[in-house]
This record gives sequence, C-alpha cells and structure tokens, in this order.
Amino acid sequence: MSDTRQQKDKDYWQAVMRSADIKAKPKRILFDGAPLVLFRSAKGIAALFDRCAHRLVELSTGKVVGGEIECPYHGWRYNGEGRCTAIPGHVGDVPHYRIRRYSAIERDGVVFVSAGTPEGEPYLHCMQGKDVVVKRVRSSARSTVLDAAENILDATHTHFTHKGVLRGLTAKRHLVRVEVTGGKGWVESCYTGEDRQQGLVSRLLEGERARTIGRYRHPGIVELEYWGKGGLALATTFHLRQADERTVEGVGWLIGPRQGLFGELKALAFRPLFAFALQQDRRVLKSASDNARISPQVQPAIGPLDFLRRDIAAIMDGKMPPAAAEPRVYQIEL
Repeated sequence: MSDTRQQKDKDYWQAVMRSADIKAKPKRILFDGAPLVLFRSAKGIAALFDRCAHRLVELSTGKVVGGEIECPYHGWRYNGEGRCTAIPGHVGDVPHYRIRRYSAIERDGVVFVSAGTPEGEPYLHCMQGKDVVVKRVRSSARSTVLDAAENILDATHTHFTHKGVLRGLTAKRHLVRVEVTGGKGWVESCYTGEDRQQGLVSRLLEGERARTIGRYRHPGIVELEYWGKGGLALATTFHLRQADERTVEGVGWLIGPRQGLFGELKALAFRPLFAFALQQDRRVLKSASDNARISPQVQPAIGPLDFLRRDIAAIMDGKMPPAAAEPRVYQIEL
C-alpha cells in the first residue's frame, strides 16, 4: 500500500471519550495500537504520543503545568504541538526535541482524535442538527468492535438477553420485514411490521412503533433509531473503538424528541434502563470472548439471521459492503 493510501486511510475522526472525563489530570488511551496522552493545553485539547523523548516514560503519569504536559522523570515539558519547551537544569536554548502530535478536537461534549488530517467536522450522531434531547454516555466491553457492533444491531438476541427490558416476558413474536441496504462506508437494516413491543423500555418510552433502523458507519459508529407514527421515539449512536486486544470502548449519545418536561423525564428514565441493558450485553460479550480463547479455537458460525455481519466486516476491511451491490429483503419472526 502506498504512503498516500495509508495516510488517506487514517483521515477520519474517532470519538475517544467525553470531554467531562478530561479534567486537570492527563488521560492515557490506546489509539490504533499506539499510546496517547490527552490533556488540556493552552490552545485546547491536545493528543500526543505518550512517551517522553528523553527516556520514554509515560507522560500521562506526569502532570499538566501551565497548559503543558510535564514528564514525571526529569521534568521535560511539552506543549500541545508536541514540542519540548523546557528541560529543568539546562542553561541556554532548549534543543529541538519533539514527540508526535495527533489531531484532536472537542465537539458536543466529546473528544475526537485522528492519526491523519481529516477534512471537515466529525460525525456526531444520527440526529445532529435536530432539536432533540441528548445524554452522553460511555461504556466498555470485553469484545471486538465487530462483535460489539453486531451485538448492538442484532434484534434477535433481545428475546433472550433482554427479556422483560427490551422484549416482553411472553414468547409472542411478530412477522417482520427486514430490508438491508448499504453504500461506501455504511450499511443499515430497516425493520417494519413490529407495531408495538411489550418490553419495559417500549412501554415507558416508545408507544406504537412504525419502523426500527439499525446502522453501521465507518469507523465503528453504531446507530439505532426507533420511529413511531408521529416521528422519532428514541435513538442511540455509539462510537466504538478497539482500546486493546480484548477491550472495546464506546462513547455515545442517547437521543429523544424534545417534548418539554415530558421529554426531559423520558431522557432521565432512558439512561438507567439503557445502562441495565448495556450491562446485560457486556455479560454475554465477555462470556463469548473468554470462551473463544479456550482451545481448540474455532471461527463463529454466521447464522441466517446475522444480516449485517459480513457487511460490517467488509467495511472494516476498507471494502464495499455486499448490500451496496445487492440490497436484501428478509421475512422473519421477531
């Protein structure tokens, strides 16, 4: 792959954490396999390679002084551009030392980082620009981005993993039509025919349902939209990234229509219910991840109801999803 192609493949924004999570102390993350330190510089949020140029100590274990990050070993300081500005004890001009700087910005209460030079603003959520109520959340799971994304978009596991929360307690199912479409960097499934759900979330927050849309976008963005006959009922957008070999971290928005005090109350109720469902998902993802590592190791089967897995995997590999060339339609019981 050419250097130009490699650079272009990195020209995207990736959400890494909520702005509220970066306070006075620096934060360390793994980004694309590399250690980064995030801190508040004199010019805003900064992201640097988390190794002092001197003895390779983690800068994230140091402190922020006057908008610069100070190494805890010898006190070398770096500004938000990654340039060394001070070497305590040295007399004269500071030699030209520099560590790698990553692009970093804050938008709508979330920090975004890039290893390249992306053009334009980062994508936030499926209702950005609309007058909606949003709550920002974070989460992590022992999994891969592929498995975590498919889990969020998989409607069939909700009868078992989320019984009583997202689904009713009975075995009743609906005949549902599923349309899968896609394009460069995205794939989505649209479910129709599921008029009303009996789970706690639906009973409290939704009402009659017209359609449900599940969508995956590059890089690691997973969205769910629940639409009623009068418009949007609920939505979530989660930005996922592989924090290390076994851990996926996510930053997301919980979204609801603005309905005055009623809308705010719905948003408050949605957050703990969503957190409970998320914990249920974390449990099964951890079980799958841990069990998959035990010998003999095998590849998981792709079942007839795993509508999006091949498409998501193709997008993650930089390829066009199969649904872009051949949209698909299914009839299932849900």
